[in-house]
Amino acid sequence: MKLYIARHAETTWNLAGRYQGRRESALSARGIQQGFALADAFAQATPAPERIIASPMQRTRTTATFVAERLNLPLETDDALIEIAHGTWEGRLRDEIAANDPARYTTWRERPAEVSFEEGESLLDVMTRWKRFRAVLHIDVPTLIVTHDAIVRAALLDIAQRPLSDFWKIRVENAAYAVVDVDGESWTLVEESVSAHLAEQRAATESQAL
Repeated sequence: MKLYIARHAETTWNLAGRYQGRRESALSARGIQQGFALADAFAQATPAPERIIASPMQRTRTTATFVAERLNLPLETDDALIEIAHGTWEGRLRDEIAANDPARYTTWRERPAEVSFEEGESLLDVMTRWKRFRAVLHIDVPTLIVTHDAIVRAALLDIAQRPLSDFWKIRVENAAYAVVDVDGESWTLVEESVSAHLAEQRAATESQAL
Protein backbone atom coordinates (compact mmCIF):
# COMPACT_ATOMS: atom_id res chain seq x y z
CA MET A 1 0.00 0.00 0.00
CA LYS A 2 1.29 3.47 -0.86
CA LEU A 3 1.85 6.19 1.73
CA TYR A 4 2.73 9.71 0.62
CA ILE A 5 4.29 12.16 3.10
CA ALA A 6 4.23 15.81 1.97
CA ARG A 7 5.48 19.06 3.43
CA HIS A 8 3.10 22.03 3.30
CA ALA A 9 3.41 24.62 0.53
CA GLU A 10 5.51 27.77 0.94
CA THR A 11 4.28 30.33 3.47
CA THR A 12 4.90 34.05 3.85
CA TRP A 13 7.15 33.28 6.83
CA ASN A 14 9.12 30.69 4.83
CA LEU A 15 9.71 33.43 2.28
CA ALA A 16 10.80 35.91 4.95
CA GLY A 17 13.16 33.46 6.71
CA ARG A 18 11.10 33.56 9.91
CA TYR A 19 10.77 30.62 12.33
CA GLN A 20 7.19 29.34 12.45
CA GLY A 21 6.95 26.35 14.76
CA ARG A 22 3.54 26.49 16.43
CA ARG A 23 2.71 29.95 15.06
CA GLU A 24 0.50 30.46 12.03
CA SER A 25 1.32 32.06 8.69
CA ALA A 26 -0.57 32.01 5.40
CA LEU A 27 0.57 30.45 2.14
CA SER A 28 2.52 32.79 -0.14
CA ALA A 29 1.47 33.43 -3.74
CA ARG A 30 3.94 30.73 -4.80
CA GLY A 31 2.59 28.46 -2.07
CA ILE A 32 -0.90 28.69 -3.53
CA GLN A 33 0.44 27.69 -6.95
CA GLN A 34 2.29 24.81 -5.28
CA GLY A 35 -0.98 23.68 -3.74
CA PHE A 36 -2.59 23.50 -7.17
CA ALA A 37 0.45 21.64 -8.52
CA LEU A 38 0.31 19.12 -5.67
CA ALA A 39 -3.38 18.52 -6.34
CA ASP A 40 -2.64 17.98 -10.03
CA ALA A 41 0.13 15.52 -9.15
CA PHE A 42 -2.07 13.39 -6.91
CA ALA A 43 -5.01 13.49 -9.33
CA GLN A 44 -2.66 11.76 -11.80
CA ALA A 45 -0.87 9.53 -9.27
CA THR A 46 -1.06 5.74 -9.42
CA PRO A 47 -2.47 5.01 -6.99
CA ALA A 48 -4.16 8.29 -6.05
CA PRO A 49 -4.68 8.91 -2.32
CA GLU A 50 -7.98 7.72 -0.89
CA ARG A 51 -7.34 9.17 2.57
CA ILE A 52 -5.74 12.48 3.61
CA ILE A 53 -4.46 13.30 7.10
CA ALA A 54 -2.92 16.68 7.92
CA SER A 55 -1.47 18.60 10.80
CA PRO A 56 -4.21 20.91 12.13
CA MET A 57 -2.14 24.04 11.49
CA GLN A 58 -3.35 26.54 8.88
CA ARG A 59 -0.51 26.01 6.40
CA THR A 60 -0.89 22.22 6.35
CA ARG A 61 -4.69 22.22 6.26
CA THR A 62 -4.71 24.73 3.42
CA THR A 63 -2.18 22.70 1.43
CA ALA A 64 -4.07 19.47 2.04
CA THR A 65 -7.37 21.08 1.07
CA PHE A 66 -6.14 21.64 -2.51
CA VAL A 67 -5.74 17.86 -2.83
CA ALA A 68 -8.85 16.93 -0.84
CA GLU A 69 -11.11 19.11 -2.97
CA ARG A 70 -9.54 17.90 -6.21
CA LEU A 71 -10.02 14.22 -5.21
CA ASN A 72 -13.33 14.81 -3.42
CA LEU A 73 -11.99 13.38 -0.15
CA PRO A 74 -12.63 14.38 3.47
CA LEU A 75 -9.69 15.93 5.33
CA GLU A 76 -8.67 14.43 8.66
CA THR A 77 -6.32 16.16 11.10
CA ASP A 78 -4.08 14.80 13.84
CA ASP A 79 -2.24 16.83 16.48
CA ALA A 80 0.70 14.38 16.40
CA LEU A 81 1.63 15.85 12.99
CA ILE A 82 2.09 19.42 14.27
CA GLU A 83 5.44 21.16 13.67
CA ILE A 84 8.29 21.09 16.19
CA ALA A 85 7.88 23.73 18.89
CA HIS A 86 10.76 26.15 18.32
CA GLY A 87 9.89 27.90 21.58
CA THR A 88 11.49 31.32 21.97
CA TRP A 89 12.69 31.27 18.35
CA GLU A 90 9.17 31.38 16.96
CA GLY A 91 8.26 34.54 15.07
CA ARG A 92 11.90 35.61 14.80
CA LEU A 93 14.08 35.86 11.70
CA ARG A 94 16.78 33.26 11.10
CA ASP A 95 19.49 35.93 10.79
CA GLU A 96 18.41 37.47 14.10
CA ILE A 97 18.63 34.07 15.82
CA ALA A 98 22.06 33.44 14.32
CA ALA A 99 23.25 36.78 15.73
CA ASN A 100 21.54 36.68 19.13
CA ASP A 101 21.56 32.97 20.02
CA PRO A 102 24.69 31.89 18.12
CA ALA A 103 25.71 28.88 20.21
CA ARG A 104 22.29 27.20 20.03
CA TYR A 105 21.90 28.15 16.37
CA THR A 106 25.27 26.63 15.44
CA THR A 107 24.45 23.45 17.36
CA TRP A 108 21.04 23.26 15.65
CA ARG A 109 22.64 23.50 12.22
CA GLU A 110 25.54 21.14 12.96
CA ARG A 111 24.28 18.72 15.66
CA PRO A 112 20.47 19.11 15.68
CA ALA A 113 19.79 16.04 17.81
CA GLU A 114 21.53 17.78 20.74
CA VAL A 115 19.24 20.84 20.81
CA SER A 116 16.27 21.30 23.11
CA PHE A 117 14.50 24.56 22.34
CA GLU A 118 13.80 26.92 25.23
CA GLU A 119 10.06 26.63 25.97
CA GLY A 120 9.89 24.19 23.06
CA GLU A 121 10.81 20.66 22.01
CA SER A 122 13.78 18.53 21.04
CA LEU A 123 14.05 16.27 17.99
CA LEU A 124 13.60 13.31 20.34
CA ASP A 125 10.24 14.79 21.35
CA VAL A 126 9.29 15.08 17.67
CA MET A 127 10.41 11.54 16.92
CA THR A 128 8.42 10.22 19.89
CA ARG A 129 5.28 11.97 18.60
CA TRP A 130 5.80 10.56 15.11
CA LYS A 131 6.39 7.01 16.37
CA ARG A 132 3.26 7.21 18.51
CA PHE A 133 1.29 8.31 15.44
CA ARG A 134 2.83 5.61 13.24
CA ALA A 135 2.05 2.90 15.79
CA VAL A 136 -1.70 3.51 15.57
CA LEU A 137 -1.90 4.45 11.87
CA HIS A 138 -3.69 1.75 9.90
CA ILE A 139 -2.83 1.98 6.19
CA ASP A 140 -5.53 0.08 4.33
CA VAL A 141 -5.94 2.53 1.41
CA PRO A 142 -3.40 4.77 -0.37
CA THR A 143 -2.86 7.59 2.12
CA LEU A 144 -1.45 11.13 2.00
CA ILE A 145 -0.02 12.83 5.09
CA VAL A 146 0.52 16.60 4.89
CA THR A 147 2.79 17.86 7.65
CA HIS A 148 5.84 20.01 8.41
CA ASP A 149 9.58 20.01 7.69
CA ALA A 150 10.69 18.54 11.03
CA ILE A 151 8.00 15.85 11.02
CA VAL A 152 8.80 14.80 7.45
CA ARG A 153 12.49 14.49 8.35
CA ALA A 154 11.78 12.53 11.52
CA ALA A 155 9.35 10.23 9.70
CA LEU A 156 11.78 9.44 6.90
CA LEU A 157 14.66 8.85 9.32
CA ASP A 158 12.44 6.47 11.29
CA ILE A 159 11.27 4.61 8.20
CA ALA A 160 14.82 4.32 6.82
CA GLN A 161 16.16 3.41 10.29
CA ARG A 162 18.67 6.25 10.27
CA PRO A 163 19.81 8.27 13.32
CA LEU A 164 18.52 11.72 14.27
CA SER A 165 22.01 13.06 13.56
CA ASP A 166 21.13 12.66 9.84
CA PHE A 167 18.27 15.16 10.22
CA TRP A 168 19.63 17.72 7.74
CA LYS A 169 20.63 15.06 5.21
CA ILE A 170 17.00 14.34 4.32
CA ARG A 171 15.73 16.24 1.26
CA VAL A 172 12.52 18.13 2.03
CA GLU A 173 10.84 20.87 -0.01
CA ASN A 174 7.61 22.81 0.15
CA ALA A 175 4.80 20.80 -1.50
CA ALA A 176 7.15 17.95 -2.43
CA TYR A 177 6.46 14.47 -1.08
CA ALA A 178 8.06 11.16 -0.16
CA VAL A 179 6.74 7.80 -1.30
CA VAL A 180 6.60 4.85 1.11
CA ASP A 181 5.52 1.26 0.52
CA VAL A 182 3.61 -0.17 3.49
CA ASP A 183 3.17 -3.92 3.81
CA GLY A 184 1.80 -4.68 7.24
CA GLU A 185 4.51 -3.79 9.75
CA SER A 186 7.10 -3.33 6.99
CA TRP A 187 7.57 0.24 5.74
CA THR A 188 10.01 0.91 2.88
CA LEU A 189 11.09 4.36 1.69
CA VAL A 190 10.82 4.33 -2.12
CA GLU A 191 11.44 8.00 -2.97
CA GLU A 192 12.68 10.63 -0.55
CA SER A 193 11.53 13.77 -2.36
CA VAL A 194 9.30 13.97 -5.44
CA SER A 195 9.25 17.55 -6.74
CA ALA A 196 8.97 17.35 -10.55
CA HIS A 197 5.32 18.46 -10.37
CA LEU A 198 6.41 21.83 -8.97
CA ALA A 199 8.43 22.79 -12.08
CA GLU A 200 9.20 26.53 -11.86
CA GLN A 201 7.24 26.82 -8.58
CA ARG A 202 9.93 25.17 -6.45
CA ALA A 203 10.87 27.26 -3.41
CA ALA A 204 14.45 27.99 -2.32
CA THR A 205 14.61 26.26 1.05
CA GLU A 206 18.19 27.44 1.67
CA SER A 207 16.92 30.84 2.81
CA GLN A 208 14.13 29.49 5.03
CA ALA A 209 14.21 29.38 8.83
CA LEU A 210 14.25 25.61 9.37
